[in-house]
Amino acid sequence: MDFENDSKTVANALPPAAWMGGKRSLASIICKIIAETQHTLYAEPFVGMGGVFFRRKFAPKGEVINDRNGEITNLFRILQRHYPQFMDTLKFQITSRREFERLKACDPQTLTDLERAARFLYLQRLAFGGRPTNPSFGVSYDRSARFNLTKLASQLEDIHERLAGVTIENLDWLDFVDRYDRPGTLFYLDPPYWGCEDDYGKLIFERGQFAAIAERLGRIKGRFILSINDVPEIREVFGRFEMNAVDLLYTVKGGKGAPARELIVTAAK
Repeated sequence: MDFENDSKTVANALPPAAWMGGKRSLASIICKIIAETQHTLYAEPFVGMGGVFFRRKFAPKGEVINDRNGEITNLFRILQRHYPQFMDTLKFQITSRREFERLKACDPQTLTDLERAARFLYLQRLAFGGRPTNPSFGVSYDRSARFNLTKLASQLEDIHERLAGVTIENLDWLDFVDRYDRPGTLFYLDPPYWGCEDDYGKLIFERGQFAAIAERLGRIKGRFILSINDVPEIREVFGRFEMNAVDLLYTVKGGKGAPARELIVTAAK
């Protein structure tokens, strides 16, 4: 099948909120590699806030995204299927430390799916550094409040439109890969970084999973692109594959930058 003739142009959308490891610095490079790779189904096992997914400029007819975090998948399903009702839920919300702490203390299991999605989006947009576990209230001294629905509405509408026709899963990464692996599938994998396994919640991802990912990718039927931090342990685990290092400058508090290096891992050598 001719990928170029069978793909469609899609409008870019910004991710709905910050996310630790959100790929802002690396997204353009990864999107270029995706665009140059033949595929008929695009699949992301660790979609997070969609730092790469929403920045792609074209897509095949088949797209499926996944995350083990049920708060993420619930938010995307609500934005996909219940956008008007979701906006009604958000319309009286303001940036407030007191409200942030109230919602942080609230058990999401006691909420409706709409309320749960609104709670998660609110906390994630206001959390310092996009931290998904035990978030703290972030303060900006040189910009307007980070939860301003007059500015956020158009962004959420773009996401709603972009998610039309996209399948959203809430599976373990291995179950997801097994389910969608076939010739023509392109997986983009963005697992937690080595040394940051617990940053997304206890028992969500353990260090031994890196070896499991390498083993599964070694017998994949489709194609894959994986991005990860460049440390000796990762180079050893994924040593059988092609690895390209990318030097980046991560923005940190105060507007300064911290040099970093990531690896883009692709097919076996």
